[in-house]
Amino acid sequence: MSTTFRTTARRPLFPRGPGLGLRFFALAAAAAALLASDLAGSPWPSEMRRSLNWALQPLVWLSALPASLDALGEQFKGRERLIAENRALRARQLELGGRLLKFDALQAENQRLRALLASASTLKERVLIASVLRTSQDPYRQQIVIDKGQREGAYPGQALIDAWGVLGQVIEVNRNSATALLITDPEHGVPVEVNRTGLQTIALGRGDGQTLSLPYLPSNADVRVGDLLVTSGLGGRFLAGYPVGQVTAIRRPAGESFIEAIAEPAAHLNRGRQVLLVWSRRAGIAPAGAPPAAAPAHPSAHSAASPP
Repeated sequence: MSTTFRTTARRPLFPRGPGLGLRFFALAAAAAALLASDLAGSPWPSEMRRSLNWALQPLVWLSALPASLDALGEQFKGRERLIAENRALRARQLELGGRLLKFDALQAENQRLRALLASASTLKERVLIASVLRTSQDPYRQQIVIDKGQREGAYPGQALIDAWGVLGQVIEVNRNSATALLITDPEHGVPVEVNRTGLQTIALGRGDGQTLSLPYLPSNADVRVGDLLVTSGLGGRFLAGYPVGQVTAIRRPAGESFIEAIAEPAAHLNRGRQVLLVWSRRAGIAPAGAPPAAAPAHPSAHSAASPP
């Protein structure tokens, strides 16, 4: 059995011989003709060039497509990155804004404490800083609760001041807290005198949390708008000389033989969280932590005009 192998002659990829030279000569002649035509200013080489550019434009676009897709992906990634950074910066801005608000509140509180300590340093009496725990929710009651009580030696009738003037007085004492009646409460009265003339009277709260009343003054009383009211010291609960308020209006009811003065409290009511407890000389200066002296809680305890 014989096997027959059929062989196929392969043509060379670049055949050598006269054919290659002839092609080269033809291409060189065509190139020379094109160059001569272009140098001569003939329009058809330019038209041919534009036609070739137009025909090869899809190939140029396809060759540039990978780079364009890569650039487009980078743009999308950059956009997502910018969105994420913007979101993070907004969150950071919100956090810093909240901290800044807290810093402003702490700075204001620090200023109030400095003013309170400066006021305490000018007093010869024993004083103690207390913090306000809460205020009365009843619009007809002007009261606050502080964090000092029997353990610190607080007692009913004790004066309460801030850095600007008289706030009120303690009316109820527990072991760790105390309730104080503000001077604007309608049941509170404090003996005052007009600093300019020495005229003595009683300043009563009007219940609005903003003003005091000096009722039933003689019609010829020397009281003017702008007069400073200070504690007179009568009754012993408020030592003399503490600012109470400033006269803002004088009322003269028609047909009446008296006048009424309206005053604005000197203390910053409901605008701070720290107050000063002041020990009067009559109450004695007990050491810190000592139990308070017995003081009967009678109905007149709310008025500083009655003796303790």
